Amino acid sequence: MAVDRLLPTAEARDLIQLTRDISDKVLAPIVDAHEKSETYPEGVFATLGEAGLLSLPYPVEQGGGGQPYEVYLQVLEEIAARWAAVAVAVSVHSLSCYPLLAFGTQEQQQRWLPEMLGGSMIGAYSLSEPQAGSDAAALACKATATADGYRITGTKAWITHGGRADFYTLFARTGEGSRGISCFLVDKDTPGLSFGKPEEKMGLAAVPTTTAHYDDALVPTDRRIGAEGQGLQIAFSALDSGRLGIAAVAVGLAQAALDEATAYAQQRTAFGRKIIDHQGLGFLLADMAAAVDSARATYLDAARRRDAGLPYSRNASVAKLVATDAAMKVTTDAVQVLGGYGYTRDFRVERYMREAKITQIFEGTNQIQRLVIARSLAGS
Repeated sequence: MAVDRLLPTAEARDLIQLTRDISDKVLAPIVDAHEKSETYPEGVFATLGEAGLLSLPYPVEQGGGGQPYEVYLQVLEEIAARWAAVAVAVSVHSLSCYPLLAFGTQEQQQRWLPEMLGGSMIGAYSLSEPQAGSDAAALACKATATADGYRITGTKAWITHGGRADFYTLFARTGEGSRGISCFLVDKDTPGLSFGKPEEKMGLAAVPTTTAHYDDALVPTDRRIGAEGQGLQIAFSALDSGRLGIAAVAVGLAQAALDEATAYAQQRTAFGRKIIDHQGLGFLLADMAAAVDSARATYLDAARRRDAGLPYSRNASVAKLVATDAAMKVTTDAVQVLGGYGYTRDFRVERYMREAKITQIFEGTNQIQRLVIARSLAGS
């Protein structure tokens, strides 16, 4: 079911319609086959890039779409409602471009941003490590300054689009403590960079998640983004936007589950009536709808704060927490609505439930989101 959206401009309305058309014609017909076979959707990201959907929240003069974040997130939600793995990869690409735009020099931006935002490249975000997930200050991957540039040695983990992306926004240790992390823009063909076997995941199987291994890989000094030691500031500021992306993906996933459950409840009969007409199940669907609508309103509120230049870090954590918890509940309830059929792979709701789980984990677990919110309330 298409969601009626309150959009700020006619251009935004046209953009949503374009996204729906592409999602229905390109993504929806192939998603089931690719997720079941765990095969990469060749050409899909090029199609999205050609349509301008990979660079929407960035300035036109830099090669972006010049769209407010509230519009970009609704585009992301539409993609997620058809294919969550693709939407996550689009969100991560946007996240990967942010450090260069926000902290790069004008020369760096002119050199790399147009191609990164032009639709022909896809980016990946490389922050986590095998022993450093939520505790980003514990990073061990090391970048040693030399006369030729930085020599990178170590392992990064949980990289969406690992081995497939064209560039990697990397965070590595250049000094001691939390102020000893720096940010680098790494090309995929850098000698000494290799990738592990894709993780065998519960969901989002069509887009790989891998480790990356740096074996004395040389990264030129001009590929350091921001000042040396500024990496965690860059990483965390990017994650505020990234969390909104995941919130929008979660809402799209929840909307798809709600639509599937509602359609089934309107067709299935029990005791002489459609099961949607039985109060117990009708109320369950009503609660699912309320959860989806509330989660959407929460991420849009945070996005509008971001667009207005207001502080939104806490709001981003609230949106990520509310939306992903809602997605987990709604997808689980969708399986319940379908009963035994919902537990089989003949219906999409079991996949939606598996996919929803990861949204509570990446871009900062929901326990970390609660910590961020609590600290903001304490004024720390």
